[in-house]
Amino acid sequence: MKKYKYKIKNLDCINCANQLEEAFQKIDMIENVRVNFMMQRLTFECFEENREKALESMRKIIKKEEPDVILEEI
Repeated sequence: MKKYKYKIKNLDCINCANQLEEAFQKIDMIENVRVNFMMQRLTFECFEENREKALESMRKIIKKEEPDVILEEI
């Protein structure tokens, strides 16, 4: 497994961060998901071959829950 870090922009509040983190934790192919509101950072672990699928799943959740949020790879 490899650890990935993303900047998570336009996140409005800590409750929003917690809701996204809880939703991301339900994605089977990723582990150790953390959304840090103060640092505006998303970290997670997954196998390299699952990364794009995982990101696609996370973007769908973001679009539904927090449509103004943008993910940028660090």
